[in-house]
Amino acid sequence: MIRKTEDSSFPEGLSLQNQPANLRAMLQTPVTALAGVGPKLAEKLGKIGLETVEDLLYTLPNRYEDRREFRRIGRLREGRYEVFGGEILYSGETTTRKGRRKLFEVVVGDGSGTISLKWFHYRRQWQEKQFKVGRKAVFGGEVKRFGAVREVHHPEVDFLPAGGSFEAYRAADPLVFGRILPVYPLTEGLHQKTARKIWKEAVDRYAPAVRSVLPQEILQRRGLQPLNEALVAAHWPADDVHYESLGSVNDPARRSLVFDEFFFLELGLALKRKGMSLEPGIPFQVEHRYTRPLARMLPYRLTAAQRRVLGEIKHDLMRPHPMNRLLQGDVGSGKTIVALMAALVAIENHTQVAIVAPTEILAEQHYRQFSFWLEKLGLRAALLSGGLKGRPRQELLEQLAAGEVHLVVGTHAVLQEDVTFRCLGLGIIDEQHRFGVEQRQVLRRKGMHPHILVMTATPIPRTMALAVFGDLDLSVIDELPPGRTPIETRLVADRGRNELYRFMRGQLQQGRQGYIVYPLVEESEKSDLQAATEAAEQLRSSIFPEFSIAVLHGRMKSDEKDAVMQRFKAGEIQLLVSTTVIEVGIDVPNATMMVVEHAERFGLAQLHQLRGRVGRGAGQSYCFLLRSQRCSEDGLKRLQVMCDTNDGFRIAEADLEIRGPGDFLGTRQAGLPDFRIANLLQDGRVLEEARQEAMAMVEDPEFPSADKYREIIATLHDRWGGRLELASIG
Repeated sequence: MIRKTEDSSFPEGLSLQNQPANLRAMLQTPVTALAGVGPKLAEKLGKIGLETVEDLLYTLPNRYEDRREFRRIGRLREGRYEVFGGEILYSGETTTRKGRRKLFEVVVGDGSGTISLKWFHYRRQWQEKQFKVGRKAVFGGEVKRFGAVREVHHPEVDFLPAGGSFEAYRAADPLVFGRILPVYPLTEGLHQKTARKIWKEAVDRYAPAVRSVLPQEILQRRGLQPLNEALVAAHWPADDVHYESLGSVNDPARRSLVFDEFFFLELGLALKRKGMSLEPGIPFQVEHRYTRPLARMLPYRLTAAQRRVLGEIKHDLMRPHPMNRLLQGDVGSGKTIVALMAALVAIENHTQVAIVAPTEILAEQHYRQFSFWLEKLGLRAALLSGGLKGRPRQELLEQLAAGEVHLVVGTHAVLQEDVTFRCLGLGIIDEQHRFGVEQRQVLRRKGMHPHILVMTATPIPRTMALAVFGDLDLSVIDELPPGRTPIETRLVADRGRNELYRFMRGQLQQGRQGYIVYPLVEESEKSDLQAATEAAEQLRSSIFPEFSIAVLHGRMKSDEKDAVMQRFKAGEIQLLVSTTVIEVGIDVPNATMMVVEHAERFGLAQLHQLRGRVGRGAGQSYCFLLRSQRCSEDGLKRLQVMCDTNDGFRIAEADLEIRGPGDFLGTRQAGLPDFRIANLLQDGRVLEEARQEAMAMVEDPEFPSADKYREIIATLHDRWGGRLELASIG
């Protein structure tokens, strides 16, 4: 929390004396309380999310400028931000070498050398008036070299008054020179000088009042600075700091702030996890009544990884507290059969199972797989989708409530209020990243603390798994079934389309099948349905007239989609033209070709999921990523990652790095925390340390009742109480 220190600049009228409400009020002081911030400037700050003093304190500089000393022009370093003084030797409008573009050029010298300053966006009359030959100024910017010429583009400029000296300039203003200066995020109409004055006042007046509530032993053990010191150092570094480390993972001030941010998230997740472990659950007996007969019927043996993970799940199911486990496995690793085995353990203990999937097509796929095996074992499965209405739906709800249905598969429809169970023992959520944390809670409330198994085929880097699913135990199936041939992935430019079609014809003539996937197209252009339908018509009429081609899209009715998939699975359809509804859950071993149109529009995780629809048999499979001419250089780099590896975790790391955590999971409502300072990619080590300390604290028998933890609990509630449903803690 934040506590007042003996500081004369602290705002009057706030007596803090252990009153969290006053502490919050202090941080919630509007920016208009700062000198020079009127309504217009406040509006500009608001555009970049800066409305309170707290917003300013926890918005760190984007980077820093080393203005501790002038550097002679002859000693300027390329690729670095440098500050130098000099006299204007030449000034005027000119053109680029090939004469295609006008620019304004100023040549500056100081006796040790000269350097060229260039502006590509300028007002000529103003430039000519300001940059008079003989005038002296201080310049700052990144030094570049083009051939033998050193240049700075659009430098910062401070003109010396007539007769003024560089020595006087050095001593004049600490926000301009003589120290390491922060560079803050700006918006239109907000200049860096103004930003520095605003942040400087906020930090000087309010940062001293912020203090760490973490125990001193944690700060010492982890080498952390108190919060107030870290905030001051992050905004206004001391002169003797190592400039190169500022703002990096090795910056002690930033690391202290990141640890504080991670700690309270991990403390909340650890408490949730402990809360689950203290709830009374249904301890199952594992008698192999159904699992052993199923194992004998399966046409293959489970892999060692599947057996290991199944053992971890069974161990949880036998405990007197609810299981809360995340099952992670790459595309095709065999998560579904593990989930089926877990479901059979629940059923043999006279409880029911609910499986929730994000799309109807995936729910239908699961239903077909589960019902096929359950019927052989004399058990009953049912499908509850949004399309089931009227009397059939009412009958199914009555059968669920009476316990006549052992396992139900469905979409969000399963989570609706009128769906009740006689005794729900196990809830399984597939593709967890498509759901928010609240859906887990809804499912949990449909039984007496049922066991929960969460599954995802999206390989999630460990740091993200800890941050998003830290309240779950983690199981990973890290082994593919034997006999799978790695998928060959190729990047194809639009001009290579005819050659690709020739290759596809050869595969189709050998009896193989394939998918062609279209992305969601912008509403302003045309719908995904139109794109897929028109493409299928062209393929039928002029490219592959001798083969059977069908379309699959999300707006088709369930029975229509099911009919198309059954025909494709039976080999009656050779090419399936589809939107991304086939991303997960479709298993056709004879399909060996995946063509993705406009591949640059997809995220890497989604491309990896799509690619996983082929390569499910023993034959060689291919994935062709068709890129458009407008594909950027960054887009090409992303697609090349797909060609270089089939390893879902390597792809996930690259995707996270490129797109950032929010977009990586495909939806902002996936429970991903909003970090103000921490970065999941860079700060994995700090996250691990914060997690260790949080878990150790939760294991203290005195936690959270002891007085020494009171402020920590208050801070936890303040930051994460609502997001993590922690109302009952403390």
